[in-house]
Amino acid sequence: MLLQLKSVEYERERVSFVEDKKERWCRLKRNLLFLTKNKSSEASEVVILERCWIVEFRSKTDVSIVLKFQSGEPDLYLEAASKPDCESWAVALGEANSEGLQNKIQQLRRLIMEIKEERSSDEARQFVPSSQVDSLGEPCFTSIQRIANEPKLEFSLACKDLVTATRDRKLNTFVQVSVLYPAEHILTRYSSTEIVEGTKDPLFLTGVTFPPEYPIYEETKIKLTVYDVKDKSQDTRSFLGCTTFRVADLVKSKEQQLTLTLRTSDGGKTVGTIEVNLVKMGELEDGETDHITTDTQDQKCALVRECAATEGISGKDNLPSLNAVLKNPICKLYRFPTSDNKWMRIREQMAETTLSFHVPKELINLHIKEDMRRNQELKDLGELAPHWDNMRKSVIAHCDQMLSMYQDTLAELGKHTGSSFKSSCSKGEKTLEFIPINLHLQRMHVHSPRLKDALYDVITVGAPAAHFQGFKNGGLRKLLSKFEAERRNTGYQCIYYSPENTAKAKEVLSNINHLQPLISSHADLLLNSASQHSPDSLKNSLKMLSEKTELFVHAFKDQLVRSALLALYTARPGCVLKKPAMPKNSTEEGGDLQHQDHPSQIKRQDSIPHHSEYDEEEWDRVWANVGKSLNCVIAMVDRLLEKDNVSNTKEGENDPSAADCKVFHTGGDWYEQLYPLVITLKDCMGEVVTRAKQSMAFVLLQELACGLPQCLMLTLRRDIVFSQALAGLVCGFIIKLHTGLHDQGFLQQLHTVGLLVQYEGLLSTYSEEAGMLEDMAVGISDLQKVMFKVIEAKSEDFLPIITGRREHYVIEVQLPAKMFELLPQEIKEGKLLRMYPVLFNVGINEQQTLAERFGDTTLQENINQENLELLKKYYKLFTEKMPPDCLPHFQEQNDLKGLLENLHQNIQAKKRKNVEIMWLAATICRKMNGVRFTCCKSAKDRTSMSVTLEQCSILRDEHQLHKDFFIRALDCMRSRQIQGALNESDDPETGCLTDNKPTSRHFYPVALLLVSSHLLVVWLILSLALLLAKYQ
Repeated sequence: MLLQLKSVEYERERVSFVEDKKERWCRLKRNLLFLTKNKSSEASEVVILERCWIVEFRSKTDVSIVLKFQSGEPDLYLEAASKPDCESWAVALGEANSEGLQNKIQQLRRLIMEIKEERSSDEARQFVPSSQVDSLGEPCFTSIQRIANEPKLEFSLACKDLVTATRDRKLNTFVQVSVLYPAEHILTRYSSTEIVEGTKDPLFLTGVTFPPEYPIYEETKIKLTVYDVKDKSQDTRSFLGCTTFRVADLVKSKEQQLTLTLRTSDGGKTVGTIEVNLVKMGELEDGETDHITTDTQDQKCALVRECAATEGISGKDNLPSLNAVLKNPICKLYRFPTSDNKWMRIREQMAETTLSFHVPKELINLHIKEDMRRNQELKDLGELAPHWDNMRKSVIAHCDQMLSMYQDTLAELGKHTGSSFKSSCSKGEKTLEFIPINLHLQRMHVHSPRLKDALYDVITVGAPAAHFQGFKNGGLRKLLSKFEAERRNTGYQCIYYSPENTAKAKEVLSNINHLQPLISSHADLLLNSASQHSPDSLKNSLKMLSEKTELFVHAFKDQLVRSALLALYTARPGCVLKKPAMPKNSTEEGGDLQHQDHPSQIKRQDSIPHHSEYDEEEWDRVWANVGKSLNCVIAMVDRLLEKDNVSNTKEGENDPSAADCKVFHTGGDWYEQLYPLVITLKDCMGEVVTRAKQSMAFVLLQELACGLPQCLMLTLRRDIVFSQALAGLVCGFIIKLHTGLHDQGFLQQLHTVGLLVQYEGLLSTYSEEAGMLEDMAVGISDLQKVMFKVIEAKSEDFLPIITGRREHYVIEVQLPAKMFELLPQEIKEGKLLRMYPVLFNVGINEQQTLAERFGDTTLQENINQENLELLKKYYKLFTEKMPPDCLPHFQEQNDLKGLLENLHQNIQAKKRKNVEIMWLAATICRKMNGVRFTCCKSAKDRTSMSVTLEQCSILRDEHQLHKDFFIRALDCMRSRQIQGALNESDDPETGCLTDNKPTSRHFYPVALLLVSSHLLVVWLILSLALLLAKYQ
């Protein structure tokens, strides 16, 4: 009999492993499973597939199937080669018995009847009922009408009366949601609920949401498949039943609810029902409620689903500007019970931002312009002595190399067309080193039955750090301190200027480049007003010219300009010092004077040299001439206006204040009388600009020459870290501005005090992460010099505009006209808005354990202490300038004061892994309308754990989350199963196969350590050695 079956055409053939791991060839024919030793041999065993069921195992190491028989015969264990094979064999074996074949036939008959009914109802329709055909023959589908920028479709799920294979076993179920696209007829797995344990009537807290851009239509079919999980650790599950519905059936149903029957895969046996409830978050549902009672231990109470009318979180006017910043949102929906047994709904959204690349590209472009301008200023220093000229050539050569590197990086970023964020696996790429890692908005929208809707935003981003350059020698905090010490103590062939003086020189140059063209334009406007003989226009032009010129004059009231001019004079060729200079006390420079007899032999100097033949008063005269010229212009304008008022009288007496002008004739044309005075003003200003530019460029020459090439490399590293930090800050500011646009208290706080920006760091102080923390601390500190300005958008491009220079940037945020009108007058007039960034770090991983026991945590302690002082400074300003009623009624200033004292005590306690610091800092930030950031190495594992715990804590403390559901809510938010369109083992950020295993695999079983204390010592030594080998 078996020999005759060898020639039969089998339905399925495949190599498998049976029971004792021996390889067998499996052949399936109808309800008979033949097992042979190889493909050509006779069947050694035949299994009749009747009165049995299939148990499918899906683990990460093997893929198995078990056949269980109702007759009590031994189970048959089969192992497939891959997951696709396992799934296909499970379906084939499940449909192989006679009962399965009969049910399949019935299912096909029902499907044929449904198709006939649909076609007979409207012969013009195609297979998909609501679709139409355009002129090209392509089907057109019906869109779902929803609020703009809101999810297209959201629904919740609950099952009832699920049937178990054995009566004494409780079910652990979840629902897998798949989408059948009407055009392609392809079934795609979309998302899953959480696992509800121990009940046949599971109520799923995780809903299903489709984002605004998702291609779902009324004709789309959704398949719901219910699985029973036998072993969560091994991911062993079995199929219970499934059902399918059209989106139109749910959307157009009168009760906005569907009750569907769950059937087995063959469509025959009923295994329970599933309820699908349409969710309209924040909309009035005419007082309808759903009472859902569960019989599980965690769900003993009756849970009420109820909606009430609430105020909208954001209007339609916000959408264009927000859509310019955010993209590719991923949404998740939850419903959690409150302490009074009512439902609250939570929509969780994670979105990428286009600012991840926009801000760095704008910043690099500014760096290139600034460096090109600096190089030109160095070239314009004029003729220098050989020593200084060689130094200048060397500096310019190095600067040109750095400039070329910036240009290449900008060109590469311009070619980027992929994702709008940088994944963690790309953090070591040189072309992307200016881009922040995993910059995302994490938003939680809470709709409570009795409270107003609330938004809670957290910006998640990888720690700003120069990963490509590495951390072998530490981070910026250590490198900058070491570099400055070397500059002070090492004999360089240059003049030492303190960091404060070099920063001042850059500021003077920036003021020159900014004010000179403004003064010239206002002078031209003054002449234009004079030619038109317009008194009002003449007054306004003079006022603007006077204000800008006064700013210009005051910009040079600094000893640094005077001393730098003297230093530049000594650096000119042919300068011979006839007598030793006397030391001069100055608050700007320290140290005594050191001279040599020849410029080529000048060594490093601790102060600026003074020369007896140099006329220091000459600079005062040149500088004062600008003010005198302006006075002449003012006097002449006053005379002309006075003469215009008394045009019918004789020329009045000469104004004594115009004695220096030597222009006494006031008749004739206004333009002719003002023109020579304006030209004199421009000439005086040009002479001041030339001298000041050269002197400040000489100061910058000393700064660069004293530290080549380390100075430029540190500048590069600082630019990289700052670029990453600034991209996150701009994103956080724009999001906060949009959410607080209708909050007058927040807007007043914004222009009166400034915005608090709190960074939560989760980096350890061990090995590479210590260097990352040093980079991050400097980058966040540099954000204090960033100012924001809100302007009205003149086009459809709402991306922010960045202006300024290093250490002084202004971010111009563009808003549509309707949104711009909502701002206070101070902000609309262009008032600059200050930022107050603070960083609190607490390492929480196993590397921090090593640092606390065997390393050093001083870095973390110093950072927390320094930023606590900054936070206290902001709180002081906040309480002094803001009225007490600016905060919500439940947030009193006494609470803030107590929280600050508690934070101070926790920082002083120096407790290991004191996460209380994080909670206190985050709470203070939220109470003072701040922006929250959470950072770890890559903004993945530690960041997600922190954010989800914070969200659940907010639901418990602010929205009365039922205490028995806190852990379950946390599990829902942390579950990887519920993420849409992801394979179970897919990393949502890298797309790579990953295992949820600890990152450190060199820690040995702790049980061995109990044998002897000597083994403990050996374990510690080996662990430390392996860690050091890994990170060096």
